Amino acid sequence: MPYNETLRGEKETIVSDDGSLTLYSKEFDESYHSPKDGALRESLNKHVIPAFNLHEEKSFLRILDICYGLGYNTLATLHYVKIQNLDVNIEIVSPEFDEALVRSLKDFAYPPEFDALHPVIEALSNDFHYEDEQFKITILIGDARKTIPQLLPAPSSLLTDKIDIVYQDAFSPKVNPLLWTKEWFADIRALCKEDAVLTTYSTAAATRMGLHENGFELHYYDAPDTRRSMIASPQRIESLEWIDMALKIQRNPDAKSLRDEAFQ
Repeated sequence: MPYNETLRGEKETIVSDDGSLTLYSKEFDESYHSPKDGALRESLNKHVIPAFNLHEEKSFLRILDICYGLGYNTLATLHYVKIQNLDVNIEIVSPEFDEALVRSLKDFAYPPEFDALHPVIEALSNDFHYEDEQFKITILIGDARKTIPQLLPAPSSLLTDKIDIVYQDAFSPKVNPLLWTKEWFADIRALCKEDAVLTTYSTAAATRMGLHENGFELHYYDAPDTRRSMIASPQRIESLEWIDMALKIQRNPDAKSLRDEAFQ
């Protein structure tokens, strides 16, 4: 499924319901965040907070942020660690194919919660890398389907170990299916630790099937002031609402995962 590079630079600013700004992509005919859930609120409530709550005992977390986009998930991670005064070191790797977008973000009107992160934003916009005593962030410019397999087998030159957290936050399966296929989730699973957590806004049947077929246990997650999302892990998480995939498949035997071959 080819991307439309002629439309890549065409974006419109949207004010989401929590007051934070996001963009609408004409290439994908979709916004980078749910305007209803709010860009900052979605990042914190659907991704960062549940992932960190499930790894609160760890002193080092490696995060795969799919995809960097406007950087909200990565920046919300740093913001959360700082305001919670967490004693944890963070390593983030994030693929992104829109280099011009990343370079423009040093001038993006982020919410005031990110004001203290301006040096981070500027470094990432200029160099696609930021590092200090607590945080190490690398943006992999290019097609995620090509850059993510380069991280295998972990550890690699970019990853010091396997992944603890995956923010699966690409454009939706409807408009960007190659980042939601069974084969894509196979690459992600190969990078994950056995107690890794994957957060995603998509609860679609095809998403569930692709994760299930790669050995993930699935759970519904209801965050404050946002719509229902999902958390996956190689292990069942007793504190969350488990999705019985055997029963789901029995009730809907025609449900299928997305496959690469259908979009190439």
